[in-house]
Amino acid sequence: MRMKQAASLLMFCAALGGCAGLPTGQEPGLAGAGDSSQAIAAAVDPSLRAAAAAAEAAHDYKGAIQRLQTLHQRHPDDKSLAIALARNLRFSDQGQTGAALMQTQLTFQPNDPELLLEMAKDYLSADREHLAVDSLARAKAAAPPQWPGLWEVYSTLGVAVDTQGHTDEALQNFAEAARLSPKNPAVLNNLALAQAVNGQLDQAIATLTQAADLPEAGMQVRQNLALLTALKGDGGRAARLVRHDLSPQAERANAEVFRDLAANSGE
Repeated sequence: MRMKQAASLLMFCAALGGCAGLPTGQEPGLAGAGDSSQAIAAAVDPSLRAAAAAAEAAHDYKGAIQRLQTLHQRHPDDKSLAIALARNLRFSDQGQTGAALMQTQLTFQPNDPELLLEMAKDYLSADREHLAVDSLARAKAAAPPQWPGLWEVYSTLGVAVDTQGHTDEALQNFAEAARLSPKNPAVLNNLALAQAVNGQLDQAIATLTQAADLPEAGMQVRQNLALLTALKGDGGRAARLVRHDLSPQAERANAEVFRDLAANSGE
């Protein structure tokens, strides 16, 4: 069905106030009414999924949640929909609600590592680090050794235990995440910061340099590398690292900060 027709069906269904949820044959004399509503829902679902994805990409998490809730009600056992809904709830500061949704979803798919990982992220965003750590331990135990998402379990666990003040354990988990995903700038960034906190400044700079050289590296990686480079005593290189990310005014301000850091780094 073409997108224009699907959009028209969506407006029609919304005007009926949730017609797709009516049981088959509820209205006497409307033979096949349930089949018709199911057909409408099936036609509308792809456009709703696309609209939810577009809303999330535009950081319109409320809009994404509205569409995903409609889809989740129709397909309560669809794992990908449930995870997407929980993720957008988390992005809109409703992590506890997302975690509750994952708990419900786990009744359909017990010990699913993807569900447990999302639940851990939800708990972490709700400042319930101990529950996040428990969920991640379950995810590690349930995940197959070659599961592509295993690096993210270790990376998220690193964040969780670091929040609890366990910096050595955080470093170990970030190192394992980097081993599993060696060209991931976000993982390398977290590993480098953990190394710096644990007194491994030279290694942290080397790790961030590796991350900054990756095509996917963002401004935050370069800023962190500049900060550590300034702490090492090289304010000039630090200023150069972020030059193309900043306006001339911000560049001058940062250069002054980096020079001060470099000058005081030996104290």
